[in-house]
Amino acid sequence: MKRLHRFIIASFIPPLILTFFITIFILLMQFLWKWIDELAGKGLSFTVITELLMYVSASLVPMALPLAILLASIMTFGNLGENSELIALKSAGISLQRIMAPLIFFMIFMSILAFFFSNNVMPYANLKMQSLLYDVSQKRPEFQIREGVFYNGIDNYSIRINHKDSKTNLLRDIKIYDHSEGKGNVNVTTADSGYMKMTADSNLVMILINGYSYTELPEDRRSYFQKRTYPDRRDHFERQEIILPLSGFQFNRTDENLFKGGYKMMNLRQLKTTTDSLKKLFNLEKRQMYKQIVASNYFRNDSHFQKDLNKPPDTSKAKTITEVNLDSIYSTFDLETKKNMLQQALNLARSARGHITNEKETFYNDTKRIRRHEIEWQRKFTLSFACLIFFFIGAPLGAIIRRGGLGMPVVVSVLFFVFYYVVSLMGEKFARESVIPTFEGMWLSSVILLPLGVFLTYKATTDSAILNIDVYYEFFKKALRFLHIKDIFEIDENTSAQS
Repeated sequence: MKRLHRFIIASFIPPLILTFFITIFILLMQFLWKWIDELAGKGLSFTVITELLMYVSASLVPMALPLAILLASIMTFGNLGENSELIALKSAGISLQRIMAPLIFFMIFMSILAFFFSNNVMPYANLKMQSLLYDVSQKRPEFQIREGVFYNGIDNYSIRINHKDSKTNLLRDIKIYDHSEGKGNVNVTTADSGYMKMTADSNLVMILINGYSYTELPEDRRSYFQKRTYPDRRDHFERQEIILPLSGFQFNRTDENLFKGGYKMMNLRQLKTTTDSLKKLFNLEKRQMYKQIVASNYFRNDSHFQKDLNKPPDTSKAKTITEVNLDSIYSTFDLETKKNMLQQALNLARSARGHITNEKETFYNDTKRIRRHEIEWQRKFTLSFACLIFFFIGAPLGAIIRRGGLGMPVVVSVLFFVFYYVVSLMGEKFARESVIPTFEGMWLSSVILLPLGVFLTYKATTDSAILNIDVYYEFFKKALRFLHIKDIFEIDENTSAQS
């Protein structure tokens, strides 16, 4: 049996590695398609791009690994069935469970590795990826001025060059509009020719030859009806240097400690500590709001609520409850006092309603933040369990399909994975919106697919042909024949009844 175990594992590992990297590549292309606008045209170095893709690939493992296991399982057992190796093993008295046994232990080992990866590697990869993506998004596009087009990438400047000589780097017909004063095109510089060069401190120096500088001067208008004169100043120069700061064009790395507070950058221990702290703060805010509303609307003159809103209520002392007939007290006042009392009560009610409405939005955001941490805590375990579930779906399904390669297994795997992904998103959304508890929402897809895996394993063990089209054809054929015979019996009974 040891040789059989080695054979099964050796048949499973190559498809697993192949499908895993194919899945990572496809998901990576999806990421690049989404972020292409932020990455293109910024002159990023090969090292930065490679580092970013490496961290993104690590963050895609929770999605790629279950799909790769499902694909590899279907391909492995499909190849065994297609080559009649599975039939030979069963004819030798080896059951499907014994054939799957080495892979079951291997999947348990993979699930443990997936858990440690999700708990230790994923937070680090997410931290690096998020900080690097932020730095890339903050970097401006690469400095490049085209012929005949105004370039507005430099703050407070607009530059137009009519012609560029690629051999000598000579620029002709240059126009520079200076908007640093925020008054429009009041400062314009033109030149017949010139050059551009970059300095070591990331500044652009433009050397202009034979040109003019136009500056609009403020008018001395003593009256609104006085005719405008549009004064200006024109300075001619033979050579002039203009220094333009290129802040934001260089790639700077941000301190990663600024991103460590995100829930995706935490392990189980950090998520548990943060969640407990958020819950304590949330309960404190609710208690403060309750005391503030009671103190300002119900017991406005009670010093117990005015002394310390943070102090919990003292339940050790017995309190005397006295019944008061409010209608009798209210009837003792005159009409004007009653109006004032009702108006004051109405104002207090409106104030309380406004305060509750504002606090409701704050409590909703706080609850959503707590739920996000709880969801991330549960996600550390759902990844490991998903690996096991997809194996118990893929292995018996491959034994039933008996088709190897990347044809039918890819189609079936994609259908199952899309179903799993959609149900997972639904459960996560319900948990995030507090429709259902976090545990139920995150484990919803696993609970749905687990019976399916058990059912497929049972069918594969009993050699059930649930995917054979001829079986369903014969079933519908017999059903139609039965219905036709039943109709004949009904016609005969109606005929005899009429006679």
